[in-house]
Formats: sequence, structure tokens, C-alpha cells
Amino acid sequence: MSLPAAKLNAVDAAIASLESALTELVALDAKDRTRLPRMGGKSEAFCRQTLSVVAQNPQIVNPSLELPSALADLAAFDALRPRRQRLQRLLERMQDTETLLGSDVLATALEAYGLLKVSGKSQGLASLRAGLGVRFKAQGRRRAAANDDTAEGNGSTDAA
Repeated sequence: MSLPAAKLNAVDAAIASLESALTELVALDAKDRTRLPRMGGKSEAFCRQTLSVVAQNPQIVNPSLELPSALADLAAFDALRPRRQRLQRLLERMQDTETLLGSDVLATALEAYGLLKVSGKSQGLASLRAGLGVRFKAQGRRRAAANDDTAEGNGSTDAA
């Protein structure tokens, strides 16, 4: 896969356009996000029905209820949802593509590292290969610990 600079510039311009068109969007911190009640599927149906009934019976509505504001919020909610869903699908495809690209890069790098291990010594690349091998040091310790755990789990003991 290749992404030419012109295509990336077009994507960046489209993102900038979205950001400037959606300045009303808010960002919640983690604490606020967890404190707010969520409108799930059942709650959404409840909210729609309740607001509809109250809108049809204005005589029971106290002006402090701010019904027009709630109806405007619901309309904005309905307008944002399909666009968020489209962007979410696009983001998932981007994440899947990143995963696939990273996997391809890692597979090639591991194969190249294997070649360096085999033929790098005769080419004067041993110190470079050793530097690259730092990535695997923690794995060696984890494998040894896993092997120790497996041996203990099988009831085998080392005789001293």
C-alpha cells in the first residue's frame, strides 16, 4: 500500500474541514464521562416517547423544563449519529489497515533479522545485530519464567 502526499494532503484538508465545521463538539474528561447518565437503546425510546407526549400536551409542561432545548438536543443527536457511524466505520478500516501494515512490516523485519543472525557475522554486522536483539531480551526472560511455571505445574522437580 502506498499513500501519495497529494492523497494525504486531501485527507488532512478534509479532517481540518470537519474540525472547523464541528466546533460545537465538546470534549469530556474521564470523570465527567463516567458521571453522566447514558442514553442507551431503551432509554432512547423512553426519552423520545416522553418528549413527544409532553410536546403534545404543553399545558402540563412547566417552563423551567426547557422542553425546546431538549427537543433541539434530540434533533442534533439524530443529525450527528449517522455521521458518527460513517466516521467510526472509516476509523475502524484505518485501524485494521494500520494493523495489517504493521504486521507486514514486522514479518519482514523478523525475516531480515533472521538473515542478519545467519549471515551478518561474516559481513561485520554482529554488533548491529546484537543491538537489534535488545527487542527480544525481555521475551527470553518471559519464556524462561513460563518454562519454569510449566515445569512446576507438571509436578516435575529438579533434583539437586
